[in-house]
Amino acid sequence: MGINYSIITEMIEAEMSVLDVGCGDGTLMKMLQEKGVKVTGIDINQDNTVKCLEKGLSVIQGDIDEGLHGYPDKSYDYVVLNQTLQSTEKPDYVIQEMLRVGKKVLISFPNFAYWKVRFYLLFHGRMPKSEALPFEWYNTPNIHLLTIKDFYNFAKEYEFKIEKKICMTNSKIRNSVFHNFFDNMFTEEVIFLCTKN
Repeated sequence: MGINYSIITEMIEAEMSVLDVGCGDGTLMKMLQEKGVKVTGIDINQDNTVKCLEKGLSVIQGDIDEGLHGYPDKSYDYVVLNQTLQSTEKPDYVIQEMLRVGKKVLISFPNFAYWKVRFYLLFHGRMPKSEALPFEWYNTPNIHLLTIKDFYNFAKEYEFKIEKKICMTNSKIRNSVFHNFFDNMFTEEVIFLCTKN
């Protein structure tokens, strides 16, 4: 999923302030920092926070499922949740907290309605594995599987605005009319830019 680091980095302007929620080893944070973005990260995993600190990044160890209580409303230009939504225990609460803390929110996740995922399950009768979903059913971190259509319904229910959608398949942006119209079927991974109404 390294390609979406570049896409997210391009979407965020220099001098912006960013909170990277579930920042992992800090790869995205480092790219943003090199662009001139003021970035801070949060990750629950101690090894990840150590890796971030070794890269000279500002990071704290914390559980995003517990919320972002220490952060005032609209205290960051962007809050980013990259490839982590599906592994949170309380995704609805996490997104609400992100929308509270950030002026804009970037969320990316693998689309579980992608046609290859559907066909794998249909023809093999087993949970699918792919580059985007490389885990077995018993060791996957993905506990809340979702689709693009699910996310649109969620945005409507929780009354926030989707400003932009970037569809990706095989690590390439797909912006044809075909991909936009049939996004839920033919998009492997998606990035949403959201704002609070």
